[in-house]
Amino acid sequence: MWYLCVFYHRLLDYRIAEVESLAHLFGVLEDGSALQWKLPLHHHPDSPFHFVYLPSEDAARNIANRSILVKGMYELWGEGSSYEELEEAIRNYPDVNKLPYLVAESTFKITVDSFGKIISFQEQNDRIRGLTYIPFKGRVNLKNPEHKFWLIETDDYGSNNGLPPVVQKRIFFGREVGAADRKLLPTYQLKSRTYLGPTAMDAEMAFLMANQALATSGKLVYDPFVGTGSILVAAAHFGAMTMGADIDIRVVRDGRGPDCNVWSNFKQYQLPMPISLLRADNNLPPWRPGLKEVFDAIICDPPYGVRAGGRKSGGRKLLKGVVGPYTVPDDKRTDHIPSTAAYSLVECVHDLLDLAAKMLVMGGRLVYFYPVLREDDSTDTHFPEHPCFKLIASCEQILSFRYSRVLLTMVKIGPYTEEIAETARLKHLEFKENHVKWLEEGNLHAAVFSQSGDDAAAGNSKFSKDSKPKYRGKYV
Repeated sequence: MWYLCVFYHRLLDYRIAEVESLAHLFGVLEDGSALQWKLPLHHHPDSPFHFVYLPSEDAARNIANRSILVKGMYELWGEGSSYEELEEAIRNYPDVNKLPYLVAESTFKITVDSFGKIISFQEQNDRIRGLTYIPFKGRVNLKNPEHKFWLIETDDYGSNNGLPPVVQKRIFFGREVGAADRKLLPTYQLKSRTYLGPTAMDAEMAFLMANQALATSGKLVYDPFVGTGSILVAAAHFGAMTMGADIDIRVVRDGRGPDCNVWSNFKQYQLPMPISLLRADNNLPPWRPGLKEVFDAIICDPPYGVRAGGRKSGGRKLLKGVVGPYTVPDDKRTDHIPSTAAYSLVECVHDLLDLAAKMLVMGGRLVYFYPVLREDDSTDTHFPEHPCFKLIASCEQILSFRYSRVLLTMVKIGPYTEEIAETARLKHLEFKENHVKWLEEGNLHAAVFSQSGDDAAAGNSKFSKDSKPKYRGKYV
């Protein structure tokens, strides 16, 4: 059955990818398949209104209720470009589908909503009174109704208000099947978090990453750059078992004291504690050689040198051969902080893919952020590859006119072998040579924060006031 899926108008690249992932989670899709989508008449591809085909109402409800970006999933009773067309469509909708929700024993509520315009309270009441041709027999209950109906209107509001252009007015009426629980976001917002670091992932994005990774009860999720645990908190909320590692022992062991550390973040929300937090180096993973296929998902935000640079074990003198390897005396091991050296993103991503290929179960997901520079409002679409993985989603979040990050979702499709490892190494060298010269240590930071000549020009159209009202696409 076709359902009207109405999204929140933000993070446009993430919306369909999240619904597709949740469809896999709830068994609606098999691996390699995709949902059927279509747009309402005359709607822009970035419109928050989409039609999606789902096999049952339960599937639609489960996906919508778990989602972060689905404002509502509706059984559409009618649509039209005018209220006369809407009335005709609702009258023609089969009674067998309508009458069970209009009986005298039920309670209901009608909400009037709009996109790109404001409808006054008086106008909302007038529109509701205009629905008298629908034979509602139940009682109105505004606080806790059994059935929620929505009248949603969008209009030709012009092209200079920053929203996707609408060619023609469209009105929808339908019964709500499910909706996102946006109360999660104020509950888990960072400003109320007990323990924070400079690169803590915001709550909305952490929940989106957990949904992309199919985090749920019985699954084990690992974050090799755990930091203050923001991503694992989201995974734990959905019932997953969690495990994390970080190269900075002060973060995972000490925090800012016994009541302000990674563990206290889980305690704050009464979530299951992580199975373990390790002091570990992504470049030198601690797993014994025979250990493989342990994790159901790996979710992380690798350090790429904009707000914090990556580090690996060794230290400058050790890596240059000035000093040899050393053993820390027993009496100093408790307070010892190992030396570290710079860790470029190219090397970091290669190690991450190698770790995931070894440690993910078949069909497990690797979800991580990858930075890109924007040239002429476009991005280089070449991403790291690995023979064990298939890229199923790439979702761009634009952070500035010059810099964005892409959430890559990869699924493991093949076993890890020595031959695969060698093939992956050659792919890494080719990728490093051809596409990511600017990703070497320091170059990304310089590219993001240096002022180009075009940006400095007074007449730059990107930064002129006249350009702000125009539709900005994914800048939301």
